[in-house]
Amino acid sequence: MSARVYVAATVDLLGDWHSTGTVPASADRVVAAGDDEESEYAALMTAADLSQQLLHGPGRRCVLVAETSGEGDIAWRDVVAVHVDTEDDADPDDDLAWFASQEIPLLL
Repeated sequence: MSARVYVAATVDLLGDWHSTGTVPASADRVVAAGDDEESEYAALMTAADLSQQLLHGPGRRCVLVAETSGEGDIAWRDVVAVHVDTEDDADPDDDLAWFASQEIPLLL
């Protein structure tokens, strides 16, 4: 059984993970409390807050979305989307833009 996880990242981490093909097990993960849209949005925004803490200065919040069944590293093939701020130092209350996993190389 797989679960949707929201992984806090930065654009730099996104590039590193994309080049290695895995998201490490040590990355901050958030799992939605339920399958409903509100629970998933809350998990996304919690991961976005964690992403903000990873920035340590200017940058863009970044959250990977993956479907995974385990606790270990996440294989890149399990990443289904990424949410990213559209500009540096965006308002933390702003929504993140959605990109399909195939678009990640364009973000980098």
